[in-house]
Amino acid sequence: AYAEDLRRGLDAIAEASTRLKRRPRVYFEEWDEPPISGIQWVAEIVRIAGGDDIFPERAAEPLARQRILEDPDEVIRRAPDIVFGSWCGKKFRPEKVAARRGWDAIPAVRDGELHEIKSPMILQPGPAALTDG
Repeated sequence: AYAEDLRRGLDAIAEASTRLKRRPRVYFEEWDEPPISGIQWVAEIVRIAGGDDIFPERAAEPLARQRILEDPDEVIRRAPDIVFGSWCGKKFRPEKVAARRGWDAIPAVRDGELHEIKSPMILQPGPAALTDG
């Protein structure tokens, strides 16, 4: 019954996302130094909510070290509309992200779409990622 409730919640979010005018490009940053992109279940949640993870090829990698961005300028080239930060164990600092060299060209920075999701709400597998995250 609990699993069905979770599924209905995700289905409602997916249905609501069909009314978006377009699917935003999303960069999820799990860590800042070095920058680590989000894991698979985060990319799945972004997709359900109507967005597209800008690093889908990295999301499939289960280990954080496999998701380290060797070239952080790749985020600039992929031009996300939204940046979510969830720096496990420390507060996400949008002003620090916005001040990165060249990041002023990113739509998310230009439009002030830099948001924190607390790591216990999204980075730990389990129900919190499906409800609060």
